[in-house]
Amino acid sequence: MKEARNGTKDRLEKTKLAMLRKVSFLQRKDSVGETEDDAGYLDVTVSDLKHPPPQLSPMPEGLSCLQIVRRHILGSIVQSERSYLDSLKRILQEYQKPLLEPETRILSPKKIRPIFYRLREILQCHSMFQIALASRVAEWDTSEKIGDLFVASFSKSMVLDVYSEYVNNFTNAMALIKKACISKPAFLEFLKKKQASSPDRITLYGLMVKPIQRFPQFILLLQDMLKNTPRAHPDRLPLQLALTELESLADRLNEQKRLADQQAEIHQLARSVGDRHLSKLLSSDQRQLIQCEVLIETVYGDKGQVLKSKERKVFLLNDTLICANINLKGPPDISSLVPVGPKYSVKWSAPLLQVQVVEVGQESFQNKDGLLQHGAVKRLHSSSSSVAPAGRVFLGPPRLYQQLEELQHDLGVVEEVTLLVGTLHGAYQNLNTTVGQDWCLALQRLIRIKEDEIQSANKCRLRLSVPGKPDKSGRPVSFMVVLNTPNPLSKVSWVNRLHLAKISQREENLPGWDHAEDDGKTKAPFWCPLLACRVPVLSPRTPQPKLETALHNPVHCALLGFSAASTSLPQGYLWVASGEDGHGQVEMFSLNRSTPRAVKSIQLGALVLCLEYVTEDIPSAEEEEEGEVPEVQARIGNTICIGLQDGSILVFGSVGTAAQCLLTFSSPEGCPVRCLKHSSSFLFAGLDNGRVAVYQRKSGEGLWEVESCRLVTVGCEPIRALLTLEDSVWASCTNHVTVIQGESLHTQSFEAHPDPGASVSHMVRAGGGVWMAFSLGSSLRLFHTETLDHLQEINISARSAYLAPGHGSVRVTSLLICQGLLWVGTSQGVIVTLPMPKLEGIPKITGKGMTSLNAHCGPVDFLVATSSTVSPDLLKRDSVYDGSDRVSDPAGGEAGGGGGGGRGGGGGGGGGGGVERSDSSQDSVSQQPDSSAQREAKPKGVLLQYRLHSTAQLPGKLLTATPDQGPPPAAPPLDSPEHCPEDGSIYELSDDPEVWVRGRPGGGAKEGPTRRDNVTSAAVFSGGRGFRRLGAGPAVSHDDASQSTLMVWQLPLILGQ
Repeated sequence: MKEARNGTKDRLEKTKLAMLRKVSFLQRKDSVGETEDDAGYLDVTVSDLKHPPPQLSPMPEGLSCLQIVRRHILGSIVQSERSYLDSLKRILQEYQKPLLEPETRILSPKKIRPIFYRLREILQCHSMFQIALASRVAEWDTSEKIGDLFVASFSKSMVLDVYSEYVNNFTNAMALIKKACISKPAFLEFLKKKQASSPDRITLYGLMVKPIQRFPQFILLLQDMLKNTPRAHPDRLPLQLALTELESLADRLNEQKRLADQQAEIHQLARSVGDRHLSKLLSSDQRQLIQCEVLIETVYGDKGQVLKSKERKVFLLNDTLICANINLKGPPDISSLVPVGPKYSVKWSAPLLQVQVVEVGQESFQNKDGLLQHGAVKRLHSSSSSVAPAGRVFLGPPRLYQQLEELQHDLGVVEEVTLLVGTLHGAYQNLNTTVGQDWCLALQRLIRIKEDEIQSANKCRLRLSVPGKPDKSGRPVSFMVVLNTPNPLSKVSWVNRLHLAKISQREENLPGWDHAEDDGKTKAPFWCPLLACRVPVLSPRTPQPKLETALHNPVHCALLGFSAASTSLPQGYLWVASGEDGHGQVEMFSLNRSTPRAVKSIQLGALVLCLEYVTEDIPSAEEEEEGEVPEVQARIGNTICIGLQDGSILVFGSVGTAAQCLLTFSSPEGCPVRCLKHSSSFLFAGLDNGRVAVYQRKSGEGLWEVESCRLVTVGCEPIRALLTLEDSVWASCTNHVTVIQGESLHTQSFEAHPDPGASVSHMVRAGGGVWMAFSLGSSLRLFHTETLDHLQEINISARSAYLAPGHGSVRVTSLLICQGLLWVGTSQGVIVTLPMPKLEGIPKITGKGMTSLNAHCGPVDFLVATSSTVSPDLLKRDSVYDGSDRVSDPAGGEAGGGGGGGRGGGGGGGGGGGVERSDSSQDSVSQQPDSSAQREAKPKGVLLQYRLHSTAQLPGKLLTATPDQGPPPAAPPLDSPEHCPEDGSIYELSDDPEVWVRGRPGGGAKEGPTRRDNVTSAAVFSGGRGFRRLGAGPAVSHDDASQSTLMVWQLPLILGQ
């Protein structure tokens, strides 16, 4: 990192000298009263008179808008740090100091010190940071640099150690406070008085949680500063490095806090288990808590009525699913001062592999398998199965299909009655075709409501088939559990985690990765990529074509069910190119299920060298308003470009398996096309003669204008790799990389490797850096995207014990960045992943890597990341805890007698929030004409001329089965002494559904526009020869070693905004 710190070295040295010069009274602890845990830390006493807090000078005149914004952000940093230091001092002065005084001692010092463990050292770290910050603020108008100060202050190992020990001890500290409040009333009274006398009424817990939240606050402030820093500014690279350091630090602290919380939950659960065997299993180190959440279990009767609903805490372990009852015990006064952990009583537990997720409509399948028996109503523990006569099992909300059939039957009867009424010769009050038509309209709307209930029943209700005790004949019996989730995303998360947890129990994932921890233990975390499956690329034959490249063609499947969308691979198709003897072919694999399957093969006359997925150029709203967009008769859509050995470039439409060749053209002089990349306006083709051909889009079309080809000479050797950035493209030729500007095609070249024989073979970009791999050796090098400086170099051979030593024997053959991991495929078939930041910082490698124990027998030919977003319609379903299983009478009473028949079963008609309309149905109906106008315009008897089984396209206002919801209750103020669920959770940088699902539940039926309602599935594909397990005893057979194989690693669902 010497080169990375060249720009900040002077500032770093100045900061160190300033701190040593101004703090001349640093002393090492040698007092007798201190414990051994404090040894090695410096005791710093900072006088506010000698070292006043930072203070910005008045704003000078003539500043630009960005300079003004940067000054305001700096003021926020200063104010935030001052407030944080005041909070730390309050803890030590107002709480720790009085408790340690002998005359007012309430607790012994042995109990007090663990509560405030490492707080003083944290205060010392930030006191020194404030001194350096004051010096930097004083010279802000001349230097305008702040990033190097964060790098110098928070890249020290001491900061990580102090914060790690504090975070690891936080759960224990809260438990000690809770225990002291119960056993020592004087201590509880002391906390109450301190809170009441404070001006902001913040509790001790609210103050002690601030160190956990500090680095996420720094990250947000520095992100704002970076957004308002020009690219040529000297503070830009230091800010990116600072973001990298803070993100790495926050990630480590977050992971430690998560593990500490999980262990605390498991230990609390183990103490509540009466079964010794289960308690012993929970106490084992092999148990990992994957997810836990408070869900509502609902029990239905045989007629669909809600018998009982109660909150349960559901624990998903790596091999067991446990449902527990929540028992909140303890004095009520404590809950406002410190979080009171609940006590649990286990209702049931089941091996994970025997638990099945069952959706509405799958009842017949389950009955065929004999999983659900009529006697399941006499189940173990507490469940919510309900059995109808004749042995039919209804999965809650029950009787939805039966009620729909009843409504359709009633509609048919009313239609016949209305036809008969139309034959009457006399006129009778309330007996005419108009009344009959109103009945039909009302029944049709009730049918639509019931259809929506069935559609949305899967979105907020988790139905689990759980094994119970065998019946008297010894046959297995399963009972059904219905758990209401707070929202569709919570259900998506549960279904996905259950699916991944089962995958993690397969032999190839036990273990799946070799991860060397700091303590020397080898233990792969659960959230490492899981090998979901491996499939052959082609039918076995000799010889096998060589795999060349692959790409993901995302095609959304609207027919994919809710659970299938939660467990399947990213939707779309995987294109895999291979070839032999001068001929190429592309195999298409469908990814709309949990295992890829080959669906089509495209034969080509030349070898395929590269593939590129080209997105459609959609004009922005501003361009459409200004009229700059030419009229297009038919959009081409997204396309796939194929570069061939004979110099041809083929453009295919990407509409599923019906892909057709839309355009074929040749590169200049028919030169082989080594690589393809595109931007919004150009297609770049790297040629074998060292040139880059640039094609422009046709005006108003998605295809390329062949006559517009321009050539950019990069070198004499082949172009090995292309990489597109925002306004430029990087092209590699030998050991040099040339940056080509978009419109002007101006070039700038730099040396990427000192060895002329080490050609740049792969380039991937993350944040503000580009990682490069080379044709020789096992090294990777990182370069800055703006200054082109070399920032870091790592050797893959030294990162894994399964790679042969020496630079000559190991070579990087593929490179990929996906979800905060740098994937490296090697010539030995071994795959290594390295953690890296996800934000706008520099993607430095700071952590230790993982080696996949599932490897290819030959080189890793390609690594491809796939991702797709779950259909938003699947997530447009709001569900709240209160009232989710309560059914209200439909408003207006338009149904008349027919509506009563449709609501047979009383409260079971809704079964849950299903009677509440989903957003998607509201959108579809809102586009229809006005109902009253349509009703008046239609002649009598029109609706009775056909059978109406679906009302999706019916005009008219829909019946509502729920009263108007009032505005959601206001959230408690930030300075409220009441505690919220997220108060004790550390900020998580990874986009994980678990983060916000466990947050504060919404109070209303609808959520604001800031709700994160996009769920993305992701997977990584690797291609190569054969399959082998590293460290496994038996050798792989020759046939397996020669078979071209795809390995698929599935990742947890990712939450987006």
